[in-house]
Amino acid sequence: MINRYTRPEMGMIWEDRNRYRNWLKVELAACEEMARRKLIPRGEWTELRKRAAQLLKKGGVDPARIDHYEAITRHDMIAFTSALAESIGPASRYVHFGLTSSDVVDTALSLQTLEAGALLRKDIEVLLATLRRLALRYKKLPTIGRSHGIFAEPTSFGLKFLGWYCEWRRNLERLDRALEGIRVGKLSGAVGVSPHWGTDFEERVLARLGLRSETVSTQVVPRDRHAEVMLVLALCGSSIERIAVELRHLQRTEVGEVLESFHKGQKGSSAMPHKRNPISSENLTGCARLLRAYAQPSLENVALWHERDISHSSVERISFPDSMILLDYALNRLSRVLENLDVRTDRVRENLQKAGSTVFSGHFLLALVGEGATREQAYIWVQECALGGLEGKGDFLELMAEHPEIKKRLKPGRIRELGSLKHQLRAVPQIYRRALKRGKR
Repeated sequence: MINRYTRPEMGMIWEDRNRYRNWLKVELAACEEMARRKLIPRGEWTELRKRAAQLLKKGGVDPARIDHYEAITRHDMIAFTSALAESIGPASRYVHFGLTSSDVVDTALSLQTLEAGALLRKDIEVLLATLRRLALRYKKLPTIGRSHGIFAEPTSFGLKFLGWYCEWRRNLERLDRALEGIRVGKLSGAVGVSPHWGTDFEERVLARLGLRSETVSTQVVPRDRHAEVMLVLALCGSSIERIAVELRHLQRTEVGEVLESFHKGQKGSSAMPHKRNPISSENLTGCARLLRAYAQPSLENVALWHERDISHSSVERISFPDSMILLDYALNRLSRVLENLDVRTDRVRENLQKAGSTVFSGHFLLALVGEGATREQAYIWVQECALGGLEGKGDFLELMAEHPEIKKRLKPGRIRELGSLKHQLRAVPQIYRRALKRGKR
């Protein structure tokens, strides 16, 4: 991922140095089990462990040395073990003993993914706290709801944030499930039958790394696990875009209900000095497109040839770091947008007032049916009054009270009740209680 969209903490997880550091952790865990079984003499294990600890203290194997050997061998794992041997010395002959490349690469990728996933969890928890705070702040602010971009019925402005809050709780649950699904490794050899060590060796080594062993592997960990992670990241992207699209609409000049922060010295347009554009929300929409795009090749990686081919490798070298780095960036940018969002409450109320009382028409339709009218009759009567109101022939509620058929069935007090925000929004407190109660589970 380009530096513009890379936050340092997440970027470091996907640097080559950290990848090779995780390879070394896997190799050392295997060597430790061999030493426990007395397959590595005590003196050589002491020397190997000492030199490896010194190497890890310095940051691990130098990527430049691995690049040097890979240019010769055209094989990254052999290049790694060759560079490692320079630092470990003769005891390095026990490194990679009985293993195949994917034993190390796949197991280390799980470690990296879990490390990155833990950072994404923190990002989502920050976003959740912000959304919850905004939901409570604007709980009692009535606003006009919209469907198809057209005025619909009044709602609570806070429900926008509460709905997003619930969606991101689901995303966090999905991420946890996907991370648990990829909390596996394999040391089962070239075709998955553990011919050199057996399953007990594999399980003990992986337990040292905080992983479970893959139930049935081939030369690789099955890629449905990796696809699940990428699908969750794609879903997170779509959830980000859902928020971004709403914020973009609400910032339109003719709507003007919210504004992104605009810093001193910031410029909106190179040609039009008056512009104040929703650039962060638009940026997030673009990020979401990329996150979804990476899911498709990950699905295609599931169907590898026989016990393994290498077609998935080039995809994952790009898709895993890029997706996680980009989502980390997008989540942090979204949190900043929301934390600094300027909700123009006067404009929210102005737009609601502009919608007029016709937005309560659905209540009258049901009330008239409840009083014995057919649905078709009731619809025609209410529509006549609504269109009259929209055409400037009078106030909708007054037209309702004067309508010969409606006034036979609904008293003036009932008409005023049905045409009130209090009646429209009476269930909002229950919705909040339900949402926040579930959030505590």
